[in-house]
Amino acid sequence: MTYSLGATSRANLNGVHPKLVQTVERAIALTTQDFTVNEGLRTRERQKRLVAQGFSKTMDSQHIPQADGFGHAVDLVPWIQGHPVWDWEGCYKVAMAMDAAATEYGWAQHIRWGGAWDRRLSDFGGDVNAYKREVQLYQQRHVGSDFLDGPHFEWRD
Repeated sequence: MTYSLGATSRANLNGVHPKLVQTVERAIALTTQDFTVNEGLRTRERQKRLVAQGFSKTMDSQHIPQADGFGHAVDLVPWIQGHPVWDWEGCYKVAMAMDAAATEYGWAQHIRWGGAWDRRLSDFGGDVNAYKREVQLYQQRHVGSDFLDGPHFEWRD
Protein backbone atom coordinates (compact mmCIF):
# COMPACT_ATOMS: atom_id res chain seq x y z
CA MET A 1 0.00 0.00 0.00
CA THR A 2 1.24 3.48 -0.83
CA TYR A 3 0.64 6.24 1.69
CA SER A 4 0.59 10.00 1.29
CA LEU A 5 0.91 12.99 3.58
CA GLY A 6 -2.30 14.65 4.68
CA ALA A 7 -2.95 18.36 4.91
CA THR A 8 -1.91 18.59 8.57
CA SER A 9 1.35 16.75 7.91
CA ARG A 10 2.12 19.02 4.97
CA ALA A 11 1.37 22.11 7.08
CA ASN A 12 3.66 20.78 9.80
CA LEU A 13 6.51 20.67 7.27
CA ASN A 14 6.31 24.44 6.67
CA GLY A 15 9.58 26.06 7.69
CA VAL A 16 11.51 22.77 7.81
CA HIS A 17 14.83 22.35 5.97
CA PRO A 18 13.95 21.58 2.31
CA LYS A 19 16.09 18.44 2.09
CA LEU A 20 14.49 17.02 5.21
CA VAL A 21 11.05 17.82 3.74
CA GLN A 22 12.02 16.07 0.50
CA THR A 23 13.18 13.03 2.47
CA VAL A 24 9.90 12.86 4.42
CA GLU A 25 7.90 13.16 1.20
CA ARG A 26 9.82 10.28 -0.37
CA ALA A 27 9.71 8.19 2.83
CA ILE A 28 5.90 8.27 2.97
CA ALA A 29 5.84 6.75 -0.53
CA LEU A 30 8.32 4.02 0.46
CA THR A 31 7.13 3.12 3.95
CA THR A 32 5.26 0.01 5.03
CA GLN A 33 4.10 1.97 8.11
CA ASP A 34 1.86 4.99 7.64
CA PHE A 35 2.95 8.01 9.67
CA THR A 36 2.02 11.59 10.38
CA VAL A 37 4.27 14.62 10.65
CA ASN A 38 3.42 15.42 14.24
CA GLU A 39 5.67 18.44 14.45
CA GLY A 40 8.30 20.32 12.50
CA LEU A 41 9.23 23.94 13.18
CA ARG A 42 8.76 25.13 16.79
CA THR A 43 8.95 28.48 18.48
CA ARG A 44 11.38 28.96 21.34
CA GLU A 45 8.35 29.45 23.62
CA ARG A 46 6.88 26.08 22.63
CA GLN A 47 10.24 24.41 23.19
CA LYS A 48 10.45 25.95 26.65
CA ARG A 49 7.01 24.52 27.50
CA LEU A 50 7.98 21.06 26.22
CA VAL A 51 11.13 21.07 28.35
CA ALA A 52 9.12 22.16 31.41
CA GLN A 53 6.64 19.33 30.78
CA GLY A 54 9.43 16.76 30.36
CA PHE A 55 8.64 16.06 26.69
CA SER A 56 12.01 17.48 25.61
CA LYS A 57 15.35 17.63 27.39
CA THR A 58 16.97 20.64 25.71
CA MET A 59 16.46 24.22 24.67
CA ASP A 60 19.03 23.55 21.93
CA SER A 61 16.39 21.82 19.80
CA GLN A 62 16.77 21.42 16.06
CA HIS A 63 13.02 22.12 15.81
CA ILE A 64 13.75 25.80 16.56
CA PRO A 65 14.81 27.88 13.53
CA GLN A 66 18.54 27.48 12.89
CA ALA A 67 21.00 29.97 11.36
CA ASP A 68 19.56 29.33 7.87
CA GLY A 69 16.04 30.17 9.11
CA PHE A 70 14.73 26.60 8.86
CA GLY A 71 13.84 24.10 11.55
CA HIS A 72 16.07 21.07 11.15
CA ALA A 73 13.87 18.46 12.82
CA VAL A 74 10.62 16.57 12.35
CA ASP A 75 8.70 14.14 14.51
CA LEU A 76 7.16 11.35 12.43
CA VAL A 77 4.67 9.40 14.51
CA PRO A 78 3.31 6.06 13.27
CA TRP A 79 -0.34 6.25 12.23
CA ILE A 80 -2.09 3.12 13.49
CA GLN A 81 -5.80 2.37 13.15
CA GLY A 82 -6.62 5.99 12.44
CA HIS A 83 -4.56 7.56 15.23
CA PRO A 84 -0.99 8.69 15.88
CA VAL A 85 0.63 6.11 18.16
CA TRP A 86 4.10 6.47 19.66
CA ASP A 87 5.04 2.84 18.96
CA TRP A 88 8.58 1.49 18.66
CA GLU A 89 7.68 -1.20 16.12
CA GLY A 90 6.18 1.48 13.90
CA CYS A 91 9.09 3.84 14.56
CA TYR A 92 11.58 1.25 13.30
CA LYS A 93 9.65 0.96 10.03
CA VAL A 94 9.47 4.73 9.62
CA ALA A 95 13.23 4.97 10.30
CA MET A 96 13.85 2.36 7.63
CA ALA A 97 11.77 4.35 5.12
CA MET A 98 13.58 7.59 6.03
CA ASP A 99 16.91 5.79 5.60
CA ALA A 100 15.88 4.43 2.19
CA ALA A 101 14.67 7.86 1.05
CA ALA A 102 17.77 9.69 2.30
CA THR A 103 20.01 7.05 0.73
CA GLU A 104 18.26 7.52 -2.63
CA TYR A 105 19.04 11.23 -2.45
CA GLY A 106 22.62 10.66 -1.29
CA TRP A 107 22.30 12.45 2.02
CA ALA A 108 21.68 9.73 4.64
CA GLN A 109 24.88 10.90 6.35
CA HIS A 110 23.08 14.19 7.13
CA ILE A 111 20.10 12.77 9.02
CA ARG A 112 20.23 11.77 12.67
CA TRP A 113 17.52 9.60 14.24
CA GLY A 114 16.37 9.93 17.86
CA GLY A 115 16.57 6.16 18.37
CA ALA A 116 20.38 6.30 18.31
CA TRP A 117 21.53 9.89 18.68
CA ASP A 118 25.21 9.19 18.00
CA ARG A 119 24.59 7.68 14.55
CA ARG A 120 23.41 8.94 11.17
CA LEU A 121 20.97 7.08 8.92
CA SER A 122 23.91 6.08 6.72
CA ASP A 123 25.14 3.95 9.67
CA PHE A 124 22.04 1.71 9.73
CA GLY A 125 20.70 -0.09 6.68
CA GLY A 126 19.27 -3.54 6.41
CA ASP A 127 15.97 -4.52 7.89
CA VAL A 128 13.83 -3.51 10.86
CA ASN A 129 16.00 -5.65 13.14
CA ALA A 130 19.03 -3.47 12.31
CA TYR A 131 17.23 -0.46 13.78
CA LYS A 132 16.18 -2.42 16.86
CA ARG A 133 19.79 -3.52 17.39
CA GLU A 134 21.04 0.05 17.05
CA VAL A 135 18.64 1.27 19.74
CA GLN A 136 19.81 -1.51 22.06
CA LEU A 137 23.47 -0.77 21.34
CA TYR A 138 22.88 2.94 21.89
CA GLN A 139 21.35 2.19 25.30
CA GLN A 140 24.45 0.16 26.18
CA ARG A 141 26.77 2.99 25.08
CA HIS A 142 24.72 5.64 26.90
CA VAL A 143 23.53 4.15 30.15
CA GLY A 144 21.37 6.53 32.12
CA SER A 145 18.76 9.12 31.36
CA ASP A 146 19.17 9.63 27.61
CA PHE A 147 15.87 10.48 25.97
CA LEU A 148 15.21 7.97 23.20
CA ASP A 149 12.91 9.58 20.65
CA GLY A 150 11.86 7.11 17.95
CA PRO A 151 9.74 9.60 15.93
CA HIS A 152 12.51 12.25 15.79
CA PHE A 153 14.67 12.93 12.71
CA GLU A 154 16.96 15.89 12.20
CA TRP A 155 19.10 17.36 9.46
CA ARG A 156 22.78 17.81 10.31
CA ASP A 157 25.30 19.47 7.98
